[in-house]
Amino acid sequence: MLSELAVENLGVIERLNLVLGPGMTALTGETGAGKTLVVTAVDLLLGGRADSELVRFGSDEAVVEGRFDNQGEEVVLRRVVPADGRARAYVDGRLASAATLAELGAELVDLHGQHAHQSLLRRVHQRAALDRYGDVDLVPLMEARSALADLNRRRAELGGDERSRAREIELCRFQLTELDEAGLDNPDEEEMLKAEEAVLADAAASRDAARRAAVSLGADGAVGAGLAQAAAALENRPPLASQYERLVNLVAEVGDLSTELRRAAESIDENPARLAEIRQRRELLVDLRRKYGETVAEVIEFYRDLSTRLAELEDFDRLAKDLDGEHQRRDEAVAEAGAQVGAARRQAAQGLGEEVTSHLRELAMARAEVHVEVGGDSGDDVDILLAANSGAPGLPLTSAASGGELARVMLALRLVVSAGPPVLVFDEVDAGIGGQVAQTVGRALSRLTADHQILVVTHLPQVAACADQQVSIVKHDDGDSTTVSAVPLEGEDRVVELSRMLSGSPDSASARRHASELLQMSQSSGRV
Repeated sequence: MLSELAVENLGVIERLNLVLGPGMTALTGETGAGKTLVVTAVDLLLGGRADSELVRFGSDEAVVEGRFDNQGEEVVLRRVVPADGRARAYVDGRLASAATLAELGAELVDLHGQHAHQSLLRRVHQRAALDRYGDVDLVPLMEARSALADLNRRRAELGGDERSRAREIELCRFQLTELDEAGLDNPDEEEMLKAEEAVLADAAASRDAARRAAVSLGADGAVGAGLAQAAAALENRPPLASQYERLVNLVAEVGDLSTELRRAAESIDENPARLAEIRQRRELLVDLRRKYGETVAEVIEFYRDLSTRLAELEDFDRLAKDLDGEHQRRDEAVAEAGAQVGAARRQAAQGLGEEVTSHLRELAMARAEVHVEVGGDSGDDVDILLAANSGAPGLPLTSAASGGELARVMLALRLVVSAGPPVLVFDEVDAGIGGQVAQTVGRALSRLTADHQILVVTHLPQVAACADQQVSIVKHDDGDSTTVSAVPLEGEDRVVELSRMLSGSPDSASARRHASELLQMSQSSGRV
């Protein structure tokens, strides 16, 4: 739902704010007051063409903002059109492209009138509308096409032409030979080699350190001799017997540690040959990881996958034959499911055309005929054609109708197929009609509020009276500048506006009486 629309410096509009509710809202006002500029503002939010001529004279830029409630989440679209320079678009305060704005806007709003942003003008949406009308079951066809696409992907992965396969086989064999020669079988090998290298690289220094420590702790060393002297000083002194005992034990422990260090020093082997071997092996592992994986474990996994791939390539003929047979079966499944969908679409096409045509009879297009053409085996090529007059050929909607006629065709389509964006905007839907037909149009628009929020620009009181809310667009000209305001109408104010629309004389008691009767009748008629 479009909950709020704010417009600044667009055409004659200096500042305009519309707070909209659910149901149907009618925008009314004198000709030239700026009603269509409100629709233009919505069009800009949908990625419409941003012309610098739209900017109000004397202003630097025009700004349009729309606040939407999209399934419980707030979405804010913003478009800025400078007087000089490129337009900018924003989604929820972040910069976006006009294409992104259009893509998101198409999910929220559909414009019906002289605008390009009408989803039902596009073939894909016309096909979807036909499918909804005919309750066409697309699941079997979609599943069959998905299965065929998956098989085609597998065939492509299996190998292309013979030369491509030969090149890939040669590459696989080269890589496998390189990995075989490396003899990788332990994913932790690199960490183990790193630890061993650290020991060997520091062997000489470690041996010297162990020897120096052993000497220092020995009987003739500074530590050993010092401890022995301390123990001798406490000997045969009863008050210090416990401390003497600890020192004696410490002398023995230090002596043992000195012996262990001496043996350790003798056991450390520099082994420069082994150190060079480890470093060479680690360089090889680094090179293999650079080519085939982040870790040795990933390189080993790559080796396994590569072996499987080579087996597939070398067994290509048999696998290709199996896949060709499966491809034929899946292709036939797609054709069968497509034929069923095509038949269902063709069967629904006539009914859809007849129902839309029937509604057009009520909407002052008595001679118009709508036909739905379905082409292709699965009926994917769907075109809704309009013959606007007797004897006229059926043409695409974009070229067969004027703005008002097109809006009424879209209204008729929406009455038959209600699905679509949550907000529908109608401009010029009442062009060239009046009287009872206008009431029919108003009630038809009102019926759509069961599934949509409706915003309609109208000159006809019969249409405006059917709305849940009415907003008057009023232009003020003080001789120096022109401004536009949006005035929500309720009670007597709405009756006054309807009387102006009926007779041009809002002060006429007779016109007000007729307006009150029209409003009461339209509101009491309900959704028909």
